Amino acid sequence: MAVPPTEPTSSPTPSLAPPSSSRAGARVTRRGLIGAAGAIAAGAALTPVAPADTSAEAATAETASTADAAAPEPGTTSETFPSTRAQTATGEAPVEAAFPIGYVGVRWTGTREATGGRIRLIDADGGRGAWMPLSDGGCSDSNGGALLIPVDRASGYELRAPDGATELRSLAVDTTRGPAREVAVPQDTTRVRGVAYLTRAAWGADEKLRFRSDGAEISPQTYHPFQTLTVHHTATANGDPDPAATVRALYHVHTITNDWGDIGYHFLIDEAGQIYEGRYSGESATPAHDEGGKLVTAFHVLSFNPGNLGIALLGTLTKQGPTAAARDALTTLLRSMVRMHGVDPESKVTYTSPTTGRTREVYEIGGHRDWMATECPGAVMHGELGALRKAVASGS
Repeated sequence: MAVPPTEPTSSPTPSLAPPSSSRAGARVTRRGLIGAAGAIAAGAALTPVAPADTSAEAATAETASTADAAAPEPGTTSETFPSTRAQTATGEAPVEAAFPIGYVGVRWTGTREATGGRIRLIDADGGRGAWMPLSDGGCSDSNGGALLIPVDRASGYELRAPDGATELRSLAVDTTRGPAREVAVPQDTTRVRGVAYLTRAAWGADEKLRFRSDGAEISPQTYHPFQTLTVHHTATANGDPDPAATVRALYHVHTITNDWGDIGYHFLIDEAGQIYEGRYSGESATPAHDEGGKLVTAFHVLSFNPGNLGIALLGTLTKQGPTAAARDALTTLLRSMVRMHGVDPESKVTYTSPTTGRTREVYEIGGHRDWMATECPGAVMHGELGALRKAVASGS
């Protein structure tokens, strides 16, 4: 999982295939899509501190409430996505949710390591499963750790904090079975410089989550000239049967739990090679950028986010590399970005933060661990970065 920026210009308030078309040629604007989604989406609670209403009557009412919604704009089609349901908890007391849990997000402070951390699941009859160790391959924040653990419809869970950890916090999340909401999705394949990707609407991002109850955007967009690219892994399950649901879970944890106001990465890539648009970047025809080609500031490398493009591979790459499809998609996406910005993918550069003045000598294409102490993007993936840079440069 990613880490928040510290730059004052971009940090939110701290807390817990059809015919192809480019964005420029699409028949509907990003603002139009978001407006349509907002008008017809039945959203999840912004501060989920109590169990959600999961009764059949509530689900029926939620679905029925979309019946009178406005028709999608020209160039889009209406698709159904489940609303995200979530419930927060603190400490090690047993947690039981009012919905089948798909993921448990776990955060702590005091140590970056997950050593000694454990989780066990509670089934519908109250039975306890075996204690399982927390993964130790995730990204780390400045004073602790964070993980997103798939749990496959558990009714509850118990946690034991990692050794030396304090302020243990958790979040039960369901991104697959909540009340239906309708989203306007582009009819045509969307591409960035010829590379196909799923828009935020197409993977089911609930844009209302980016706004507080008073309508203020949690983390307004800021833009800076491009400098570098950083590769991550999400430290989630390999062999993921529903990667779009995992992207929605990451989005909720980053946006609401972390209070970053959006997902931390510019792009994500699943094991099948599908590319997902990450952080919202405004009205530009090019995702992750404004109309002038500047990069929207995201949330993936502490203190070094402005001008740093973050791409996350779904899965855990500490003991295995990415799938061939994911590797190919990453190579293609990186090649399109370095050509767009006219940089040498095999070069070393001096990154300079435009907001703090801090500098770092890094490869043009690097890994998260090149910036700070973290396992990310996994030992095996980090070992592949040299070959990846050569593949991007060679064009093959």
